[in-house]
Amino acid sequence: MTQARMKNPAQVLPDALTGILQVIGAAKEGGVPGTTLDLVHQRASQINGCSYCVVGGVASARKNGETDERLHAVAAWREAPYFTDAERAALALAESMTRLSDQSDPVPDRVWDAAADHFGEKQLAAIVLVISLTNFFNRINVTTRQPAGPTW
Repeated sequence: MTQARMKNPAQVLPDALTGILQVIGAAKEGGVPGTTLDLVHQRASQINGCSYCVVGGVASARKNGETDERLHAVAAWREAPYFTDAERAALALAESMTRLSDQSDPVPDRVWDAAADHFGEKQLAAIVLVISLTNFFNRINVTTRQPAGPTW
């Protein structure tokens, strides 16, 4: 098992957690189904190899009513029949936002436009914030080697 390099930085600097929780709360009020937000969190965390967020994301998604079948298929969402067109658009956006350096146009218009076809501006703002926060968390947890398992 991996040993953490340090406590989670939000534990070391607890004032940081206040702002983070406010952004999370605002994103949850954006009118996007919680299951969609759970899916984009899961996919970004898989791409970034953040075991802490993958494990925690599965637990949270299950608590919010997500099925094991869909959670198992997130990594192969393009081929799996379990996702709506709106969820697919959100997952494509999550992948583009997470893999910024993989293409010369990191978030191509076709990806953005597909998401905008399914979500309004407030919803897009929520999805972008959740994906951004997930990448933020992933980088903290991977850098400090936070082990997967029970949360602090």
